[in-house]
Amino acid sequence: MSKQTVALIFGGKSAEHEISIISARSIAAQIDRNRYELSPLYIDRDGKWYASSCSQQVLDTDIAALLRSGSPESAGARLSELTAAAAGECFDFGSFLKNTDVAFIALHGSYGEDGKLQGCLDTFGIPYTGCGLTASALAMDKALTKLCAMDAGVAVAEFMTITSCGYTANPLEAVVEITKRFDWPLFVKPASLGSSVGISKVRNAEELAAALENACGLDSKVLVEAAISGREIEVAVLGNSDPLASEPGEIIPGSDFYSYEDKYIKNEAKIVIPADLPEGVADEVRKAALTVFKALGCEGMSRVDFFVENGTNRVILNEINTIPGFTDISMYPMMMAASGIGFAELVEKLLLLALEKRSITHKI
Repeated sequence: MSKQTVALIFGGKSAEHEISIISARSIAAQIDRNRYELSPLYIDRDGKWYASSCSQQVLDTDIAALLRSGSPESAGARLSELTAAAAGECFDFGSFLKNTDVAFIALHGSYGEDGKLQGCLDTFGIPYTGCGLTASALAMDKALTKLCAMDAGVAVAEFMTITSCGYTANPLEAVVEITKRFDWPLFVKPASLGSSVGISKVRNAEELAAALENACGLDSKVLVEAAISGREIEVAVLGNSDPLASEPGEIIPGSDFYSYEDKYIKNEAKIVIPADLPEGVADEVRKAALTVFKALGCEGMSRVDFFVENGTNRVILNEINTIPGFTDISMYPMMMAASGIGFAELVEKLLLLALEKRSITHKI
């Protein structure tokens, strides 16, 4: 039986570049080399593709260790060194199309998780892991996700959106509107970034302008939402037309909230899987996760994040990630493992779901 070629696509132009490399490294270690030929495809921060020794060298670099060393600049320097050495190598797109059987997308954030790459692969008929173009684009936008969830009957925190250009043109108007609508504290988030990049917890008016400046510098649309006093509960969803929801997991942040530094640098957050939830609440969270997954038209995988409100146990959607982290500290593979699906089996299932999705599409 001939091996199928898996194009593992990672890196990318988003602020989550390093996290994508760490995820790809973990995925590559779990792909069954008896069944699949691995073809790593690295995309640098400028959007250039590398499909030769450079990609493998990036995979072999322990970016996670460099980040934890307290010098993120060293990670960037190492990546620049590798791509500079491969500057004369050209990515052969024709060979990629001809030789790729299925793509495993390990890109997080813009240009990888937002439907752009999915649309490209659809155009050329290459099956890929995870959600399609429409679901990816919807889920990437936190504001649109909330609107879809509300329509499906899932609770969300009170929120409003502002455009970065609108804020730049009239900062005072945005600040006045926000302070009129919300109590302190509140959260300011780029609408279309993940891994907690650019998120600020704002406790007073003095902190608001800096938070807005930061978020507007990262995205064209910014989400402002009420802070929920509650537990942070996540659910992993796996499948196409008949998805399953994992055991819920709980994150107990090491700081005031689950920030980028808390996730990938300090690593002080505590993770409890399965989450110790009151009777019936775990089922409610899992049901809500499947509702959101289906409402957005998701396929393959997603991690759906909730708050369980203190005092009421009300289940409130936070966000959904269609390409969740696959690092050794990532919730998605750990929750699946707690539900009986180990990392290697999970990678295999995602590849099979990608191929299944293509066969269904071809029938239509």
